[in-house]
Amino acid sequence: MKVVIKDNFELAGKFAAEIISETIRIKPAAVLGLATGSTPLGVYRELIRLHRESGLDFSGVTTFNLDEYAGIKPDDPASYRFFMEENFFRHINLKSKNTNVPDGLAADIPAFCREYEKKLALCGGIDLQLLGLGANSHIAFNEPGSDFKSRTHLQKLDWKTIEDNSRFFGNNPGLVPGHALTMGIGTIMEAKKIILLASGRGKADAVKKSLEGPVTQGVPGSVLQQHPDATFIIDREAAEKLGKAAK
Repeated sequence: MKVVIKDNFELAGKFAAEIISETIRIKPAAVLGLATGSTPLGVYRELIRLHRESGLDFSGVTTFNLDEYAGIKPDDPASYRFFMEENFFRHINLKSKNTNVPDGLAADIPAFCREYEKKLALCGGIDLQLLGLGANSHIAFNEPGSDFKSRTHLQKLDWKTIEDNSRFFGNNPGLVPGHALTMGIGTIMEAKKIILLASGRGKADAVKKSLEGPVTQGVPGSVLQQHPDATFIIDREAAEKLGKAAK
């Protein structure tokens, strides 16, 4: 487990983008696991800049997103497919056929989840997984109590998560879907390299529990302590409650 503390959110995102870009340059056919929400926006902006100004080539890259709300259309502005297209995919030379986002409208969700796992395995697994961290320490949409061996599945969302994500739904928690399709913790932990980003004082407790607390299903982020190549990239505010992990 590595911990990198940057002065602010922008620098944290740029540092993460440097690691991702290096992965692509070393392996042009890299498989990337991607996240959504506010946390990775700086990473995507920097990767877009590197593509435009330095020729970072995504033509051989394959991507798998962590999650998607259940029951939401891919062209809905609140969907994660829409988010990825608007904030990343359409700005780089990534082939559409190589982008994978869970289908929130899948008629048979368990069957879709099995196929998602199968497709990921056929691609050779994830070379680098980008994660955020929920205020309740969730990773992807694996809420506290999630099985560390879980695979892609339908997850009921905690009220805290619904409240936090309501900002993407007009600040109306009642509009936030109550379930989401998500990669499981077991799937995430099979990634060869993991980068977790966290910023702001609102994440300080979750960061401390994930890095310095016991490894427990009650704190999903704590499982990353057991990964052979995981790096937390956090800003000063998210790091303010750390003790030994900050040294």
